[in-house]
Amino acid sequence: MFLAGHTRLLILAPVIGSLRSDIMNEWLEGHRTLVLSAIGLLIVAGIAAFLIRWQPAEPIVIEPPPPTSTPGPIQVYVSGAVAHPDVYTLPSGAIVRDAVAAAGGANADADLDVLNLARPLSDGDHVYVPRVGEAPTPAPAGEPGAVASGPININTASEAELETLPGIGPVLAQRIVEYREANGPFATIEDIQKVAGIGPATFEDIRDLITVE
Repeated sequence: MFLAGHTRLLILAPVIGSLRSDIMNEWLEGHRTLVLSAIGLLIVAGIAAFLIRWQPAEPIVIEPPPPTSTPGPIQVYVSGAVAHPDVYTLPSGAIVRDAVAAAGGANADADLDVLNLARPLSDGDHVYVPRVGEAPTPAPAGEPGAVASGPININTASEAELETLPGIGPVLAQRIVEYREANGPFATIEDIQKVAGIGPATFEDIRDLITVE
């Protein structure tokens, strides 16, 4: 009996396998959309997982160092007892001695002892080299580089010497000289106010630094 039952199973096995295959194919055919959707979801989930795990390396940015400013040359006016009074261009870090040398050096009657030849210069400074016997006065306001002598005789002073006075620039110095040539010497220091551009305020700044004698 056992052999008979076993024989039946062997005979029915192909039939059962074929039936299962038919059922599976029929199920897949009826649920094609569901199966495809499930496969699509698995693919999307796999791509998403890959993208989450993979992060691109951030680019390395090399920033150049900030540019360093190099001090430029300075311009210094040198006048007084020097060979060639004028405006000279000097390198940054120049000192009074460099300015005097640029002007051709000091004259024989220059009094260099009243100057600090080692003082650093700045752009726009005025270096005045006095002559022996001149009494130095405080530097004009606004011109830390100037070394003036005084009092200055406004009847004989040059334009360069007049410019050492506080508030007197090249234009006013030229006007003073032109007024003096056209009208004769100033009788008093107050007469300098007759020059166009010199009012009471400017006169108060220079009255103790000028003379007509």
